[in-house]
Amino acid sequence: MGEMRVVGIRVEPPQSQPVLLLREIDGERYLPIWIGQSEAASIALQQKGIEPPRPLTHDLIVNLIAEFGQTLQEVRIVDMQEGTFYAEMVFGDDLRVSARPSDSIAVAMRAGVPIIADETVLTDAGLLIPEEEGEEPGTSSNTKEDEVEKFKEFLDNVSPDDFKASGGA
Repeated sequence: MGEMRVVGIRVEPPQSQPVLLLREIDGERYLPIWIGQSEAASIALQQKGIEPPRPLTHDLIVNLIAEFGQTLQEVRIVDMQEGTFYAEMVFGDDLRVSARPSDSIAVAMRAGVPIIADETVLTDAGLLIPEEEGEEPGTSSNTKEDEVEKFKEFLDNVSPDDFKASGGA
């Protein structure tokens, strides 16, 4: 099990399909998840600190959680089957609600709760993005810009179909 952080979103031509990139906080694996346009926009707005004049759907979900007296504890990416990821929103008393990872992550970012990927998901779909030439492993400056550049290079050579043969749990 690994806590993840959002690195960013990139829209890849020719399908213009957004890809969300997560990275282990205490590790080196990345997890790319292809997501929808509206979820990508919601995550990007939150990541940039832009507050819309009216609540978006994910803001509404956070507001509903609070109004119903619940506390979101964490979001978990629990499975991947045939290239599709599955997530759960975990509340108090171990109440779990199945949700798409993109929606769950957008809510987690607004609620300030951890995003966790199960070890089986990281084993099956986690990727190591190669270090730059001449760079010693583990010595990267790990600036956000460096990660995004490595992500862009990685995306130039991968497609959603590459994850369908991974097996999943």
